[in-house]
Amino acid sequence: MILLDGKGLSAKIKDELKNEMDAYVQTPILAVITIGNDEASKIYVNNKKKACEYVGMSFLHFNFSENEDETKIIKKIKQLNKDKNVNGIILQLPIPSKFNKNIIINTIDPLKDVDGLTNISQGKLINKEDSLVPCTPKGIMEIFKYYNIELEGKHVVIVGRSNLVSKPLLIECLNNNATVTICHSKTKNLSSYTKDADILVVAVGKKYLIDKSMIKKDSIIIDVGISREDNKIYGDVNPNVYDYCSMITPVPGGVGPMTVAMLLKNTFIAYKKQNGVVDINDILNKKDSK
Repeated sequence: MILLDGKGLSAKIKDELKNEMDAYVQTPILAVITIGNDEASKIYVNNKKKACEYVGMSFLHFNFSENEDETKIIKKIKQLNKDKNVNGIILQLPIPSKFNKNIIINTIDPLKDVDGLTNISQGKLINKEDSLVPCTPKGIMEIFKYYNIELEGKHVVIVGRSNLVSKPLLIECLNNNATVTICHSKTKNLSSYTKDADILVVAVGKKYLIDKSMIKKDSIIIDVGISREDNKIYGDVNPNVYDYCSMITPVPGGVGPMTVAMLLKNTFIAYKKQNGVVDINDILNKKDSK
């Protein structure tokens, strides 16, 4: 069984980004908006801040109280949209239920939508147009690419139906000629689908939802879900599958680090597009001439 090391791959990607970014005069800037005081979000935002600092990207954090008026949050996003120095904007999820998540997200300029969650970004993804792909699915696709996991003709089963992970991953897999099945909380006899998967992706957030009895021998498993219990992190997949599957992403150390790396990558892509950068040599030449 091979562990798909997302932590190691993300470190490689961050080093590559750091080296490329060193050639640029202006520093890319990522702005993160949080609402309320979700403890898990605090950890995720801190991880993003550290990753930005490592590669040489500037990080802005705007935290709003759960009692804040929604119009003030929207006003801030519109200000960031207009700020030519800010290249990427994300709304850290989840947010308190009193706020309209869709309205806030769709206020973000699609050119700065580095989470790939606006209606425009997702519509472009469906239509195979150039767009910023949501970070977790993009990270999973990078894992497939790095480990030479071929999708064409394979049966990919995705457990979960979120806009953040499952739906965009469905499109990405289809675009790579996989046959894709989506399962969710209303799916009857879940194991009948998971047992048929060549590649099983589980993105629910329910500790050990999938065990050895529910998978095909030598299948590939991508464990996206995270749940916390007694200050420990657990995935959606029981470790008893390890001696039965051929490859698996560990939790922690699998998909999570890749999500952060793809956020940096998307922000850098957005930066280059906003500044009309086509080739790195153009910038190197400009820098040398100063």
